[in-house]
Amino acid sequence: MILARFFISLELSRSTWLITSLSPGGGEKMSKHSVRGGNVAGLLERFAQLQEKARARTGRTFPIIVIQEAGLDGFWIHRVLQNEGIESHVVDPASVATSRRRRRAKTDRIDGEALLRTLLAYKRGEPRVCAMVKAPTPEEEDRRRLCRERKVLTNETGPARQPDQRAALRARRIRLRAAAPQSTATAQRVEDGRWPSLAKASQDPDQPGARSARTAARANQGGGD
Repeated sequence: MILARFFISLELSRSTWLITSLSPGGGEKMSKHSVRGGNVAGLLERFAQLQEKARARTGRTFPIIVIQEAGLDGFWIHRVLQNEGIESHVVDPASVATSRRRRRAKTDRIDGEALLRTLLAYKRGEPRVCAMVKAPTPEEEDRRRLCRERKVLTNETGPARQPDQRAALRARRIRLRAAAPQSTATAQRVEDGRWPSLAKASQDPDQPGARSARTAARANQGGGD
């Protein structure tokens, strides 16, 4: 029987691990317990207490199935449970169906009861109920963590440079606007930041400013004759 086992969901945070469990033969009544975040020994002790109560009530020992939400904590708890002989699953939170009446924010955690119902449906073989995540190796997880940390550092330092860059660009456009010929096309190029440097314009005979200077010089020479 599918209910001849413990179904347990874990809500993990830095301060508290919330345990929601459904015991064999206990109907649909779910119980909740909590241990301090990071206290693996306390978590396993709570599992042992649940099994002992069931053994005293039924004289049988039941296996445990655990589900948790994939998150930044990684998969180390999943590995610990598997090493203890516990069936463990990590679910993609985006794949879990939620009520259309209340759109869940991306940062909201799925509550323990919803995770537990998802696990029950998954073990019953219901199609498209959720997507379980394949746990990476410790080496793959370390590489992913380094990439995430690098991205965080880039995001933290990037915005600090942007105001200085915008101020320098505005100053350059002001200088170009004051020095460059003020035809309509030229003014548009200056506004768009596409006007070449002044030194390059004076050296390049094909630039509009250089052609205007040559035209003016020839006119002055003709007037002198």
